[in-house]
Amino acid sequence: MCWFNRKGPSGFSGASTAEEVTAGVDARGLVAVITGASSGIGLETARVMALRGVRVVMAVRNVAAGHRASEAIRAEIPGAGIHVLEMDLSSMDSVRRFATEFEALNLPLNILINNAGIMTRNCTRSMDGLELQFATNHIGHFLLTNLLLENMKRTSSETGVEGRIVNVSSSAHFVTYPKGICFDKVKEPSRFISLIAYGQSKLANILHSTELSRVLKEDGVNISANAVHPGVVTTNLFRHRTIINALVKSIGRFIHKTVEQGAATTCYVALHSQVTGISGKYFSNCNLDTPSSQASNAELANKLWEFSSKIVSS
Repeated sequence: MCWFNRKGPSGFSGASTAEEVTAGVDARGLVAVITGASSGIGLETARVMALRGVRVVMAVRNVAAGHRASEAIRAEIPGAGIHVLEMDLSSMDSVRRFATEFEALNLPLNILINNAGIMTRNCTRSMDGLELQFATNHIGHFLLTNLLLENMKRTSSETGVEGRIVNVSSSAHFVTYPKGICFDKVKEPSRFISLIAYGQSKLANILHSTELSRVLKEDGVNISANAVHPGVVTTNLFRHRTIINALVKSIGRFIHKTVEQGAATTCYVALHSQVTGISGKYFSNCNLDTPSSQASNAELANKLWEFSSKIVSS
């Protein structure tokens, strides 16, 4: 029996699939935006959300791949409500265009799943001049969340249904500088620093959830914000890191989750009634978990929020 078969207080485990943790959920009438929804756990998340009745907006960098994915979902789930919109998270202009195009659909927004992510071999820059992993994994999602938040607030107020924001992080948030996020270090051009930068971006996902949850509570709105660790899943995330990719392919079948299992925690936190009213937390294997001490640092979360706000407003 795999270690992740052990069930937690939720009644689910790391071996649970996205379909299993949402069994019996009727989410008809809800609308969700999912980033990185054309492949991997993002695609499985979109499929299961659609299966439960959610109208899904797939935010994808590769529109052709997004349409192929949406057609596959419709073939399996006749009548599924799926929209495909282009968005490159590494470009703030692209994120803003997506937000404008989404608003043009005149849809409410109940659920935002910030799922997309990249891992690079070297520290490279985004078109906005930021370290690419930090730009894509955090800044793009930070900006997207800010741009869609008024819609979510309006939707939750008008419907009385709790809005949910889910940031997909990973256990890589433990791999960072001793003092947390050191923004002046991510420019150093080495593969080791690139790995550290990836860890910082994943730490940022959790800190974003923490501070966003505080802000939402302070505003008195019915929206939760949580971070999830999907587990180690065999996807194309590691395609730019040759050694890691080789290890994934050779031993992954023994220690890694399937895509169906990897999407479970995201779907659980986005849809399950057990999570109602819970905000600012970190989940793994469909249960509450404890992240690193840095990820629980409220001062660091506030510092990151202010730093990110300056970037997206500059």
